[in-house]
Amino acid sequence: MKTELLDLLKSVDTPTVCNAIEVAEGRRGFNRFTRGTMLASDPQGGAMVGFARTAKISALAPPTEPADAIKARRMDYYRYMSEGPRPALTVVEDIDYPNAIGAYWGEINTTVHKGLGLSGALTNGVMRDLGDLPEEFPVVAGSVGPSHGFVHIKEIDTPVKIFGLDIRPGELVHADRHGALVIPEEVMPVLYSAIGKLLETEKLVLGPAREPGFDFEKFREAWAAFEMART
Repeated sequence: MKTELLDLLKSVDTPTVCNAIEVAEGRRGFNRFTRGTMLASDPQGGAMVGFARTAKISALAPPTEPADAIKARRMDYYRYMSEGPRPALTVVEDIDYPNAIGAYWGEINTTVHKGLGLSGALTNGVMRDLGDLPEEFPVVAGSVGPSHGFVHIKEIDTPVKIFGLDIRPGELVHADRHGALVIPEEVMPVLYSAIGKLLETEKLVLGPAREPGFDFEKFREAWAAFEMART
């Protein structure tokens, strides 16, 4: 990914990217985004962007497999997270959802993932240690809770589902306090210009609306210019 596009994606929110993808595709109907309300560890921290490194966990009950198998898979998980193209996000589905109780994302685990070169975490599961998580490692999660339960790794490098969004390993994910989306590979060559066009077009309405004396007639003029610019 070009540095200019990465920097731009990190500077805008997920609603902007959703709209820009529709600009790039030339139609409405883009639907690869999460449903429902997610929680951000740092709501003011901005967006995280990266290629998905995926896994599944469970924490409601102790694992039934031999302890050696669980330990080996845990090490395989961290090895897997340390590899692959960057930027990368760890995208972990808690298969206990919507009854997830195990906070996999606390101070220690987030710090380890950041040290391994990940840019953030997306999960339908639980986070904790708010206020003690490392800077510049956002977590967007399904809930907040105090305990890690019996958390253990179930699968690595497999497709996952986060709040209704199917994510395959290696797909480019953008996430912030609004939720997450998958950026289609086919729009990547034009996404930078699509975001720029969208932001400039929005100014045609936002500018007049923020000026003193704004009224319906000025709105109608602004909206006409906005509609023309979108075509």
